[in-house]
Amino acid sequence: MTSPAPAIPRSLFVFSLLYGGFVVLAGVMGVKLASLGHWPMLGDLAVESGIFAFLLLVVLSSAVAEQHGQQIANTLVRYGFIPLIASMIMLTVVIRLVPPAPFWPDQEPFAKLLGQGARMQFAGLISYGTSQMLNVYIFSRLAGSGGVGRLVAVRAWVASMVSQVVDTLLFITISFYGSSLPIWQIMEGQIISKLVLSTIMVPVLVVVFVRLGRRLDRRPA
Repeated sequence: MTSPAPAIPRSLFVFSLLYGGFVVLAGVMGVKLASLGHWPMLGDLAVESGIFAFLLLVVLSSAVAEQHGQQIANTLVRYGFIPLIASMIMLTVVIRLVPPAPFWPDQEPFAKLLGQGARMQFAGLISYGTSQMLNVYIFSRLAGSGGVGRLVAVRAWVASMVSQVVDTLLFITISFYGSSLPIWQIMEGQIISKLVLSTIMVPVLVVVFVRLGRRLDRRPA
């Protein structure tokens, strides 16, 4: 007799679906630079729009770690490579191998916006895996022994701040090292912008998603 498949908690199922979608969106949305306005002592801040989806990945992985443990959250991050790599392959195929319709004039801007080079794709994979694993590790370690439910917003904020700095350092260095671009200036602006957004978004959203997850798991399947 075949053993029944293990039940998946409702919150883990829902958060996994969202996580896979935001992994893909983070790369696609990153082609647009968004203005964060003018800040005293910081000047005009701008950041790639993919950070909004990426910070939701941080929130979701933290919420999963809080409810289901560090190991499950790490598994979620590793599985995130599947839709990320699949989307990269599909975009490459559509851009380079599928010919555009003769009456469609937008092949060049489409390829320019969505066609990342191999170096940037590699940088994205490395920075994603490293920063997300680091986020889960810091968030879980700050909880300590039996610390689940304690200072969730603060732990998520600290973990997000550190992981976003590492993400930026890795992605910009791998993508542009050796080029003529001022990578240190790019890093500085990106890091400041990401820290501002991490402070605004992550503490509130992680509390919302942890509460949502607990409510989903209390409901009968």
